[in-house]
Amino acid sequence: MAATDEPSGFASDDDVAIPYMARTRAYYQAIGYDTPYRWAHFSGAPFQPLQRPLSQARVAIVTTAAPFDPSKGDQGPGAPYNGGAKFYSVYDGDTAKDHDLRISHIAYDRIHSPATDSATWFPLAQLRRLASEGRIGPIALRFFGAPANRSHRVTLETDAPEILARCHADKVDAAVLVPNCPVCHQTVTLVARYLEANGISTVVMGCAKDIVEHAAAPRFLFSDFPLGNSAGKPHDPDSQAFTLDLALRLLESAPGPQTTVQSPLRWSVDPSWKRDYNNVANMSAEELARRRREFDAQKVLARGVRGTAA
Repeated sequence: MAATDEPSGFASDDDVAIPYMARTRAYYQAIGYDTPYRWAHFSGAPFQPLQRPLSQARVAIVTTAAPFDPSKGDQGPGAPYNGGAKFYSVYDGDTAKDHDLRISHIAYDRIHSPATDSATWFPLAQLRRLASEGRIGPIALRFFGAPANRSHRVTLETDAPEILARCHADKVDAAVLVPNCPVCHQTVTLVARYLEANGISTVVMGCAKDIVEHAAAPRFLFSDFPLGNSAGKPHDPDSQAFTLDLALRLLESAPGPQTTVQSPLRWSVDPSWKRDYNNVANMSAEELARRRREFDAQKVLARGVRGTAA
């Protein structure tokens, strides 16, 4: 058989998890940043089995999405990266109310994710349904926003302890953590590890497999979807319900730390969409230069927001 022949039924070369760490490293190097980012890496993980049946457990959501603020520019579907909409400290919200959370402040997949359905990154409605059906215990009084911080130290020494304190105040038994961009996946994995080490069971629902496993999440449900869809497909409640149910089953049944389960759901029959995210092989020199200018401008804007927040 020739080297280019494939036996019937074999998947295409594109049908693998996107290597986000390598893509991100190559991208920033291509736009002129020579010092590669060091992703958080652990060889083991803490692990806290559920201390009570899930039907009695109080479950919280940890999100990296930001509350919509009309004063902060375009934050709608397809909006360019908006550094002005970032948040830099932990926030929380009342789970008894509906919330408009957006993801324009982070590097989700703007090519393939429509970003028109917040249920794909904030599964509060699905959790409410499961609580009403008795599948889980009461939802925590608050959900918690985790800043997507590139600094491991700030996440581990400032943000994760603050989220833990709020979880303890709300008597949380378990947390579902839902990231969006590459750095978000690292952030929530570090938070999950911290919560787990302090008695709270966790499950990360995400799309960046390499980042979450590199940082050694205790439990990880991997959906092979474009970034921004960790909680299911947009405008597809069945997909969203299935994804959350799979995450909760993992929360209950993981035999030990660093357990990854891959969702069987597929974004598309054609996996070629995976070639696009931050792939410098598809960008011209002019495009890379434009992106460098935009990135520098967003850094200046974000510094201004950070200074105001401080």
